[in-house]
Amino acid sequence: MGFREKNKWWVAPANYAPEVTEQVHFADKIELLDTTLRDGEQQPGIVFSKEDKVAIAKMLDAAGIHRIEAGTPSVSQEDADAIREICDSGLKAQIYCFTRNVVDDIKLAKSCGVDGVLTEVPGSEHMLQGGMKWNADKAIKAACETTQAAHEMGMKVAFFPADGSRADLNFLLDTLQAIQEGGHVDSVTLVDTFGAFSPAGAAYTVRKMKERLGVPIEAHFHEDFSLSVATTLAALEAGAEVAHVTVNGIGERCGNTPLESLALCLQCLYSKDLGVDLTMMRALSKEVEKRSGMPVPKTKPVVGDNIFGWETGIPVGYWKNAKDIDPLIMMPYMWTMVNQREPYIYTGKKSGGANMQLVAEELGMEMDKDTAKRMMNLVKEMAIREKRCITREEFVALTKKL
Repeated sequence: MGFREKNKWWVAPANYAPEVTEQVHFADKIELLDTTLRDGEQQPGIVFSKEDKVAIAKMLDAAGIHRIEAGTPSVSQEDADAIREICDSGLKAQIYCFTRNVVDDIKLAKSCGVDGVLTEVPGSEHMLQGGMKWNADKAIKAACETTQAAHEMGMKVAFFPADGSRADLNFLLDTLQAIQEGGHVDSVTLVDTFGAFSPAGAAYTVRKMKERLGVPIEAHFHEDFSLSVATTLAALEAGAEVAHVTVNGIGERCGNTPLESLALCLQCLYSKDLGVDLTMMRALSKEVEKRSGMPVPKTKPVVGDNIFGWETGIPVGYWKNAKDIDPLIMMPYMWTMVNQREPYIYTGKKSGGANMQLVAEELGMEMDKDTAKRMMNLVKEMAIREKRCITREEFVALTKKL
């Protein structure tokens, strides 16, 4: 595969230049951990019922997600019950849950039947001391006890040092190494709690963690600077094995790395197929939108309602000429890859004659260039007056004024 795959995608050739690809060091196996049901629900105002969580988990599994973080069982009895039901649903995905560094939380996780836990303690000295009011020795002792307990109970341990991205790197690595030696970790999560990484900073930190710790690294990044996809890709390029994502990017504050965007980027920009069914992303998005009550912007990449189509006359003119030669002349990936509708031609203030002709053709009308120009003027007048694009019904009504 390369930058241009027939009927699939057409991206920048530079992505596949040897000078670029030789700097990419993907792990042999990359997995996605979806945390919609835990970190996604931490977005204020979202409350997933047990029914919601089970339904979303089943869809995530059907889409090929490798790990599902099903929630935090200590939050409520309903959360614990939801996690148990998800674990009992016979899903292919591994089921994880989130815990504090408290042995009772580990016991509760075990009673839910999960495959693994993400167990948290602040990874930065300032959050540990200023927020949690613990010192490093106390945190290390608690983490060693809980991680070892989880291991002895047969669960995998993904250690989760919150705010690790803003920690002094030596403090973070020393703390993690002490927990690794005194407890048990199967993997360590690089946690960018406040979305504070640049892509280069994320890659650098992953490399340092891998050099020092020698265990798989997971990337859990947030969207505060609108860089979560870029930083997660950088972490994966540097060798991280697991990326944490949420459907629609929901999550605390500005949200998390969006599943749909990351999966499509890996497929098209790197030819990295993770086995995720991209055609399910839109249905997943709609399901989570409905159950979370959080609207998805119409222009949201991959899943937004309006991402395939144009109003402006120049690109529509290009599309009119190119669509029967190769649709990818006018788009980076085919709408069929993500189960979207065919490109929609809008008519409004910025439209040209090509818009009029294509919409007329769609409606079964014939329209020559002169008629299209007169129609364009009528459309522009109405769009400016109404401050919006016009509907197909209004388009038909305007044709009667020609």
